[in-house]
Amino acid sequence: MGGPSALPLLLLLASCGAPGGANLSQDGYWQEQDLELGTLAPLGEAISSTVWSSPDLLASQDSQPWTSDETVVAGGTVVLKCQVKDHEDSSLQWSNPAQQTLYFGEKRALRDNRIQLVRSTPHELSISISNVALADEGEYTCSIFTMPVRTAKSLVTVLGIPQKPIISGYKSSLREKETTTLNCQSSGSKPAAQLTWRKGDQELHGEPTRVQEDPNGKTFTVSSSVTFQVSRDDDGADIVCSVNHESLKGADRSTSQRIEVLYTPTAKIRPDPPHPREGQKLLLHCEGRGNPVPQQYLWEKEGSVPPLKMTQESALIFPFLNKSDSGTYGCTATSNMGSYKAYYTLNVNDPSPVPSSSSTYHAIIGGIVAFIVFLLLILLIFLGHYLIRHKGTYLTHEAKGSDDAPDADTAIINAEGGQSGGDDKKEYFI
Repeated sequence: MGGPSALPLLLLLASCGAPGGANLSQDGYWQEQDLELGTLAPLGEAISSTVWSSPDLLASQDSQPWTSDETVVAGGTVVLKCQVKDHEDSSLQWSNPAQQTLYFGEKRALRDNRIQLVRSTPHELSISISNVALADEGEYTCSIFTMPVRTAKSLVTVLGIPQKPIISGYKSSLREKETTTLNCQSSGSKPAAQLTWRKGDQELHGEPTRVQEDPNGKTFTVSSSVTFQVSRDDDGADIVCSVNHESLKGADRSTSQRIEVLYTPTAKIRPDPPHPREGQKLLLHCEGRGNPVPQQYLWEKEGSVPPLKMTQESALIFPFLNKSDSGTYGCTATSNMGSYKAYYTLNVNDPSPVPSSSSTYHAIIGGIVAFIVFLLLILLIFLGHYLIRHKGTYLTHEAKGSDDAPDADTAIINAEGGQSGGDDKKEYFI
């Protein structure tokens, strides 16, 4: 009898005990609800909005969904994955930052072809968003409609890709030792990108990167400048401005500006052949280098006037060298940036003897004959040594085999030593 009458009292105490109407969160703390104080709600709504204060009566943590934050490059695809261990016979739901439902279970709620279902089970709801725009950034909510409703947040961060940098401030050409300043700018990065400078493989230390917010309020424009003095070695060099940003994932995004440096010419004289001899043809090449390239060459010989030659050709030709051509020669290379004079001392050597073809042939034949004679002498020496050794062996064997018939050169001398018998004999071989 007292049970039914006690329920409205308990509901009233629960709604009046928490300010503004509240319920316990899953960790045992009160959360505000939209119920106004003193407003009677239907019994079903009151039960779904009110939780007993005892933590033992809270729903199991297994019913709490979980997800993860994601980072995606603008124009790419992001996958939002929500999982729950104990679904309590309820479905998972994804909502966008504007609290618009995207998917409720496997049912599409928002007509956006970029959003597709990846996986839907009682324990998981995964969706994908393709061609992500900067406007898609924000907190996405995964909900499961248990008592109370439990949610998990996924923060989606969209990276703005920086545009290819632009270099400005270069004029058509620079003079040697002139100082110049170049500017570099790139827009559309989020967060703000960093700019770096280099000349070829050498790093240039530019000013710190300046950051300015774009009109859309989401991306940034970055700029930097570098000042340096040029030398003749910088002629044709590439000045490179590179943008560094996490959205590029290590890919190179840079712009180069090739510079031209005007400088005075240099020259050196190169002989051809390197060691000229009397009677030969000789070319002295005056190799000029500069920007612009030397257009005029003046050849002179010390102690000789007037100048030998003034021409646009850089070579001085000697058709047939004589001893009298020896001396010091000068070449002046001239351009509209200035001139440079190089020197070369010519020493004409004596003519070298040129062996005739017949003498070369005779020398080859003579060498072959000498080699054959040498081989024959070696052969004769070995043959003679062999015959001498074998002849001595033959005579020894003949002497041992003729005891009963000694040859005519053998004499037997009997010597009697006072004995009648005279048996002792001595043989002497002469």
